[in-house]
Amino acid sequence: MFALKALRSFSPATKNVYLRSKQAFTVNISRMQHGQVQHEETGAPFRPETPMAKTLMDIGTRRIFSEEHDLFRKNVRRFFQEEVVPYHAQWEKAGEVSREVWKKAGEHGLLGIYTPEEHGGIGGDLFSAAIVWEEQMYCNCTGPGFSLHSEIVMPYISHYGSKAQIEHYIPQMTAGKYIGAIAMTEPGAGRWASVYKDTDSHFNAFRVFISNGWISDMVIVAAVTNREAKKVAHGISLFLVDSGTKGFQKGRKLEKLGLKAQDTAELFFENVRLPAEALLGHANKGFYYLMNELPQERLSIAVMALASCEFMFEETRNYVMQRKAFGRTIADLQVVQHKLAELKTEICVGRAFIDSCLQLHSEKKLDSSTASMAKYWATDLQNRVATQCLQLHGGWGYMWEYPIAKAFADSRVQPIYGGTNEIMKELISRNIVSKK
Repeated sequence: MFALKALRSFSPATKNVYLRSKQAFTVNISRMQHGQVQHEETGAPFRPETPMAKTLMDIGTRRIFSEEHDLFRKNVRRFFQEEVVPYHAQWEKAGEVSREVWKKAGEHGLLGIYTPEEHGGIGGDLFSAAIVWEEQMYCNCTGPGFSLHSEIVMPYISHYGSKAQIEHYIPQMTAGKYIGAIAMTEPGAGRWASVYKDTDSHFNAFRVFISNGWISDMVIVAAVTNREAKKVAHGISLFLVDSGTKGFQKGRKLEKLGLKAQDTAELFFENVRLPAEALLGHANKGFYYLMNELPQERLSIAVMALASCEFMFEETRNYVMQRKAFGRTIADLQVVQHKLAELKTEICVGRAFIDSCLQLHSEKKLDSSTASMAKYWATDLQNRVATQCLQLHGGWGYMWEYPIAKAFADSRVQPIYGGTNEIMKELISRNIVSKK
């Protein structure tokens, strides 16, 4: 209204200048949204940030990515739509994904992306790995444990493994022929009975909640190897245990509230004897290796949580635009519009933070406290978004046939694994009140 009144007071010449500027601005915004404006200094196409994009899952957005990343994202999106989405429902019933999809992922170069090429990985950058994490969430298919395999298990071997271990495991894992898992969680007080010697080791252990555990070919097992250490953390070692090792048995595939297509298993180690070559890195250094790698694990969880938020928002936006009640779409209701505004704003704020964390980690600057913030905030947001989006679906949101129901169930575990969000707050607060 103010603009119309002001326009009437303009002289004809001023009015023409204003209208031309307004038209140019409108055209420029449209071009920016389609990536057609070039950066004044570099000449590179302008990349709109998430709030400016047509949808939160648009390709060609966000400054951390390049045109090469866009091409890669298109291929990754096509892979998930063709090789994962059509089979995910049957994998949910089976409680595990097929080994065939792992091999196809390897053929498409989707595994071991961030692992150096000289070690047998793809040798890509962190942003390419993040694209795979995001696209898996954009298709709402949480079954394949690709990120655990590639960005959690493989780095331990690449960073701390011997030349023989790297040559044996990494190429096969990159090809999807060898599936990895990591076993740390034990029921009860976590008593890890083991005996370590320079020549060999043997231990008894029970691990639970092991993702990829049932279909894994190799598991990294954390075990106490020095009971005389002043602190348990100073006496933990990591071992590479292959399936088929005598005494190593896989228990139940656990039935879960969500992540139904992702196998989660119990693992039993009864008088397992391992050669010296099975030790990963140095004896009694396992805890430090774990601490070094946790920021990347927590960042990957945060990235996938934020991508899930974007998926749920777009799924809900489409639903409310189509769903009719009382003779009009529910998107016409102001209360719904305001809720969508709140959700998009929160998601976009989260996106800015998570992208900054990705940038930091790509520069080897992401610290444990910041990674903990990312994991805590993004997974907490994911659960808030899941609750609100399901509410906007009404009764249909509670039906498993609707994607939002599955996304809601899958989101619940995010504040639990990778370190509970209560632990994340503890780590963050220690950094705040530290006197060092």
